[in-house]
Amino acid sequence: MRALSLAEAVRIIESAFAEAERLGLRPLAAMVLDAGGRPKCFMKQDGASLMRYEIAYGKAFAALAMGRSSRMVLQKSREKPMFMQNLLELADGPMFLEGGGQLIRDAASGEVVGAIGITGDVNETDDAAAIAGIHACGFKTDEDFEDRKANVKR
Repeated sequence: MRALSLAEAVRIIESAFAEAERLGLRPLAAMVLDAGGRPKCFMKQDGASLMRYEIAYGKAFAALAMGRSSRMVLQKSREKPMFMQNLLELADGPMFLEGGGQLIRDAASGEVVGAIGITGDVNETDDAAAIAGIHACGFKTDEDFEDRKANVKR
């Protein structure tokens, strides 16, 4: 199993913040978790509001727990509310069901090496910053592997 280094986690967040600046987003906070769901790095821009640590953690943790972006976890909660209610009760960590949480995948193998949760602006732009940070550091997201998934027979 490939481990995500601290230097990589820092670069992902810094790259996400650079994208946020380019897009003119509100001040963000970002949490990178390792593949086991434990914090690797947290950063909060000047001016970011309260509770950003908890929200960023919850978005990243939700992505890891369900093996998909937190936006897709939110969609699942709408489709299967009882399942998600039970999952939330069983979870070993916080789960925040909004966009902004993305899995971080090894570019070659697709292996999940961690997740990032970003919060501070709207879901769509939180996601855009997270994806930009992941890509800027040579990693991939679930969307990058959609073609590969479509070719797998179930």
